[in-house]
Amino acid sequence: MNLLANPVPWPNGATCAAAFTFDLDAESVLQVERPDDAHEKLFSLSMMRYGPQVAIPRLVRIFREYDMRSTFFVPGWVAERYPDAVKMLADSGHEIGHHGYLHESPNRLSPEDEQYWFDRALDSLRRISGQQIVGYRAPSFDMSLATPGLLNRNGFTYDSSLMGDDVPYVMRDTSGSLLELPTSIILDDWPQFAHVWDLATTNQISTPRRAKELFLSEFDAVAQEGGLWVGVWHPWISGRPARARAMIEMIEHMQKTAKVWFAPLAEIAAHIRTLIEGGTWSPRVDDLPYHAGRLPEWEKTSWQRGKAAE
Repeated sequence: MNLLANPVPWPNGATCAAAFTFDLDAESVLQVERPDDAHEKLFSLSMMRYGPQVAIPRLVRIFREYDMRSTFFVPGWVAERYPDAVKMLADSGHEIGHHGYLHESPNRLSPEDEQYWFDRALDSLRRISGQQIVGYRAPSFDMSLATPGLLNRNGFTYDSSLMGDDVPYVMRDTSGSLLELPTSIILDDWPQFAHVWDLATTNQISTPRRAKELFLSEFDAVAQEGGLWVGVWHPWISGRPARARAMIEMIEHMQKTAKVWFAPLAEIAAHIRTLIEGGTWSPRVDDLPYHAGRLPEWEKTSWQRGKAAE
């Protein structure tokens, strides 16, 4: 029984597509959440700086060993502070994607402020990576209703912030249509490993084995059915030795289990566009906004009427 209603025909007879994607945040999250005292938090700063300084060279070696290329979403501020890490990734064939400027959440910003930080980050990422930036992931997945318009006006070919399907789909608003390469919070390493007192994040830390089992359970479910698997990981979290070793074990399992196409998201997006333009596959379309505003039904609840009478 095929659980996917609209499987994708992947290149060269592959039964699924997979991308190990990374959000290279470094200490930007701490800076944006604690702007007044982040500079004093040496414990957290050192933990997050591990990403560009130690984990990135390790990840580059791993992917070179397995002849794989991936996508690294980078805030513009991080690219400015760690240009050598970004250049190392770009020189190794990895895609650099847009991830805000200082990991600011778009839904906390006015449309004007979102555009300012978006443009500033885009300029830095293009200059430092030498790439044409075509992919976006919203910081904290917190895409705003203004974000698709920004992406369409700047010629982006895909977004990977949303979680509405098991295969690529299209989100459409008044600015046009944009391809969505969805992921899932199930495939994010943050709930499994992130433990940062200075961010009030104290998840129970999983073992690499337990996290690997969770990530692979999702892969195994779509491996033979034309699905898309997009991991969302952070170098300072998953670049640690035991977790990096588990990543290697995952890659080897995936290679043995299915005929999988490992590719950067930009290449996956290009393949999907070719299928659509050739009429060989059609994506589902999500129209935005999902809701026009506050639900009118909510105004009729007895609880709301009682609140209004107080």
